[in-house]
Amino acid sequence: MTQHRLHRRHAAALLLALMSTVGSAWAQAPVQLRIGSLVPKNSLYHQQLMELGEGWRAAQGGNARFVAFTDGSQGGEAELARRMRIGQLQGALMSVVGLREIEPTVAALQNLPLLFRSWEEVDHVREKMRPAMEKRFLDRGFVVVAWGDAGWVRFFSKEPALRPDDFKRMKFFAWGSEPEQQAIMKSLGYTPVPLETADILPAMQTGMISVVPSTPYFALASQIYNTAGQMLDINWAPIVGALVVTKKAWDAMTPAAQQALKSGGEKAGVVMRQQARREVDEAVEAMKKRGLKVNKPTPEQMREWNELAERLYPRIRGSMVPADTFDEVFMHLKAYRASKGQ
Repeated sequence: MTQHRLHRRHAAALLLALMSTVGSAWAQAPVQLRIGSLVPKNSLYHQQLMELGEGWRAAQGGNARFVAFTDGSQGGEAELARRMRIGQLQGALMSVVGLREIEPTVAALQNLPLLFRSWEEVDHVREKMRPAMEKRFLDRGFVVVAWGDAGWVRFFSKEPALRPDDFKRMKFFAWGSEPEQQAIMKSLGYTPVPLETADILPAMQTGMISVVPSTPYFALASQIYNTAGQMLDINWAPIVGALVVTKKAWDAMTPAAQQALKSGGEKAGVVMRQQARREVDEAVEAMKKRGLKVNKPTPEQMREWNELAERLYPRIRGSMVPADTFDEVFMHLKAYRASKGQ
């Protein structure tokens, strides 16, 4: 054998050995799910995430790792969406505020004030629109694992307020990632202050803001009510959310792990929705015992709020909510109410 052929054989053997080593390392690389969220640590939502993660990890096997980041430690919801896109996170449990950074049509479930009269209406519209929405998320590189919600938005303020005009002298917390909402508020005479969730409490304490649209559960968990001790008792809008994972992370899982995540996600979604709806009243009662004042509008004042919502819809359609999706929500609601004789 010539020296030249010997070198070639050694090179080929070395190449095969390297390929084998790389392939082995790739096969043994642990699959991980790093999930970001703003939910409080040890809350119902965190507990459901951890339970879901345990089921997924057992199905995936090997050195699979599941980590859930709570309390906004990975940033606000827009930042969570960005981190998923660059691979720092493989998933996130987010409200519509973050989900619309991925797929704008989902805003229709949360950004239409005083439209939904009950959770049954929210459920009906979500289920009608769910297949098409999940397909749009998939087309954008994300798999929807679970749908949840977190209660009705109420207005927590430092001073009592019952009419829409009462709030015009106050400064509102507004999501920093929703400039369209801020523009609409300003055009109607309100003062939005764009911030992230982590900034709410210090901003309330320093007077930077004086009103926080929040679910009662979040107001209780974050202690917002200690500074904003007045709550307007209206169901302004539902906070709707979902757990999504990147398609890249999904494709790296075994079929058994995918199934475990999907079935576990359905179960977790049901638990989160049921518990969140109970917690609206439970949280309000807990805060009332600690000094929260609940202000219930009269029928006349409620008419003023409904008139404000009617003025908002044309501004929301095509800006905060895509026009065709906006129209679809109203179509589904009209049909649902007709079926109930409403």
